[in-house]
Amino acid sequence: MRAQLGDQLVVESPATGATRRDGEIVGLHHADGTPPYDVRWSDTDEVTLVFPGPDAHIRHIEHRPGSPQAPSRPTTHGTGGQRRAGSGGTRSGRVPNPGDIGRRVAAERARQGLTRAETARRAGMAPEYLAYLEEQPADPTVASLINLAGVLGTSVAALRGGGIDLPPGRGQALLRPRLRDLGPDECRALLSTHGVGRVAVSTPDGPAVVPVNYEVVDDAIAFRTAPDSVPARAVGSEVAFEVDHVDEAMSQGWSVLVVGPARVVTEPDAVRRLVDRAHTTPWPGGAREMWVSIESTRLTGRRISPAEK
Repeated sequence: MRAQLGDQLVVESPATGATRRDGEIVGLHHADGTPPYDVRWSDTDEVTLVFPGPDAHIRHIEHRPGSPQAPSRPTTHGTGGQRRAGSGGTRSGRVPNPGDIGRRVAAERARQGLTRAETARRAGMAPEYLAYLEEQPADPTVASLINLAGVLGTSVAALRGGGIDLPPGRGQALLRPRLRDLGPDECRALLSTHGVGRVAVSTPDGPAVVPVNYEVVDDAIAFRTAPDSVPARAVGSEVAFEVDHVDEAMSQGWSVLVVGPARVVTEPDAVRRLVDRAHTTPWPGGAREMWVSIESTRLTGRRISPAEK
């Protein structure tokens, strides 16, 4: 049994020849087209890993020379109300609506700087299936998750959202870790353009460290908050702002520390510029229209990585 992307897998009753189930092959695990296949079933629209039995056969779909072997977003093949593969491409009006696993896969892939095609190649799956996984709610097999986790340098549990309520860094330390200081350029690159960091301030009840969504504008850290909030107490004093990332799977990570005076941004043009350049609204929601800017007077960072052999 051999198939191409876009072909139809049909499961029939050996006795009557009646079709019991059919679906489109959206993922190949072997270059020669032999099983198993990732199949999107026409009755449920779900994608599962299938090892065809003796009651299954392939209905080959004509692949015209010069055309792709499968639509960029696979569709089911059949008759009546079903859409034929290759006859129109995507579902009308369907927009990306990824599930939790798809969001995490896409985020990790972007963090690693990998294209979808390269990720799929390394994971041994079809790019069309990876696109489906990232763009629509899906329930990938354990084998698919293991392959993706290996490519993305994370774990199956992390892709599934396991440990989301646990503090980071519960894994074992590296056998031969290396701790090194980061230069200013490396620190700026890690800060990137935006993200979530922590600002340390003094309050009447003592020191406090709170997370905020931040933007980097002209080497300054800017974040939105409410005038009566804890982060707003940064205004008028020298504060510390920290960003870090922990790679659970590899037991390594980095941190960047920004120290400098904080002020409230009041100039209308400056506020408008910050609003226009903001990548996201504050995650906590609510009315948070007060912009605070931290001018960097000291920028330092450290990274833990495996020691060079």
